[in-house]
Amino acid sequence: MKIYVYHKCSTCRRALGWLDSHGLAYTDLSIKDTPPSLEELRFMLDSYKGELRKLFNTSGMLYREMGLKDRLSDMSAEEAFTLLNSNGMLVKRPFLLTEGFGLVGFREVIWKKRLLSGG
Repeated sequence: MKIYVYHKCSTCRRALGWLDSHGLAYTDLSIKDTPPSLEELRFMLDSYKGELRKLFNTSGMLYREMGLKDRLSDMSAEEAFTLLNSNGMLVKRPFLLTEGFGLVGFREVIWKKRLLSGG
C-alpha cells in the first residue's frame, strides 16, 4: 500500500496510527512534496466512479482561493489531474492506494470494511 499524507494534518496522523495499530504495511509519502502521479489520480477517480470532486481537498484554503468550487464542473478530468498533480495541497488526504482500489479521506468504518474485511 501507498499512502500520501500531509504530516501536519491530524486526519492523516490518525490514518497512519490506524494502519499501524492494525499491522498494515505501507509506504508513506508527503503529498506536498510528491503529489500523486497522473496515473494514480486516474486510478483513484475510477475507485470513486468518476466523481472528480472526491479527489479535491474541498475544505482547503488553496481550493477556496482558486475558486475551484465554481470551476470544477467545467473542468475536464485531465485538466483536474494536471492541477492536482502540480499542487498536492489540492488533493484530498490521506490518499491511499492499494492493488485493487483507492481511498481518500479517513473514515475508520470505511477503512475497516475495505482494508480488513475485504469489502
